[in-house]
Amino acid sequence: MKKILVVDDLQEVRDLVEKTLRTNDRVVLKAEHGAMAVDIAKAEKPDLVMMDIMMPGEIDGLEATRIIKSDPETKDCIVIILTAKGQDIDRDAGFAAGADGYFIKPFSPLELMRKVDEVLG
Repeated sequence: MKKILVVDDLQEVRDLVEKTLRTNDRVVLKAEHGAMAVDIAKAEKPDLVMMDIMMPGEIDGLEATRIIKSDPETKDCIVIILTAKGQDIDRDAGFAAGADGYFIKPFSPLELMRKVDEVLG
């Protein structure tokens, strides 16, 4: 069973991504801010993290990505940024933080499903 962690401060986005990605062989975990994402990643070791950038609290999505990717226990988690921030400088910051992919909101559910299927095999 593959684990996917969806991190977004908006409940509606978390629910949409969950409905898009949940299958019989995938479980979807959800977090509403960066600190919660880091805690869940350490406890659950998800195969994939879908990470928003702009979230409340001390740890935004970029910092949460850095923490997850620099921790020996979670460094192998694939992190895909899913954000409304679509400028080149934002993409560069996401990849510099350690992200493995970058999706811009609003997103096509079909494109997101294809990308996740490609990443998870």
